[in-house]
Amino acid sequence: MTSDKIKEVMDACYMAKRVRDMLPSLPGGVTSSHIHYLDTIRQLESMKGKVKVSDISDVLGLPRPSVTKTIKDMENLGFVKKMTTKEDGRIVFIQLSDSGKSLIDKYVDEYFTSLSKDLSDITDEKADIMIEVLEKMYAVMSKRKV
Repeated sequence: MTSDKIKEVMDACYMAKRVRDMLPSLPGGVTSSHIHYLDTIRQLESMKGKVKVSDISDVLGLPRPSVTKTIKDMENLGFVKKMTTKEDGRIVFIQLSDSGKSLIDKYVDEYFTSLSKDLSDITDEKADIMIEVLEKMYAVMSKRKV
């Protein structure tokens, strides 16, 4: 890729950040990270049934202490519940609460279903290429930052 094309890609990344900033406003106390975590928990629940902090950490590629802090914030807001097992009280499972499920329904399912209609002319293959390029850019930039 030429340096001019890299500049165009970086400009597109800036535009992508602006697009992300145009997502619907969230209720007080709710962050986009909370929505991302809730969606991840829902996906893990559908695959595994029971979800641990380590599962969320692995999927999101974030350190466990950071995930634990965000989960605690979300528990205080009433979006998730923590459950322990009778066999081993050290094992904690994270479960979506009804209000957490409602947030996902509104801010992920309903919004993205509506958005998909407006973007129906973009094929999955083109979207996959964009995702692949962004992931590569992120990997390269992460290494250079160190």
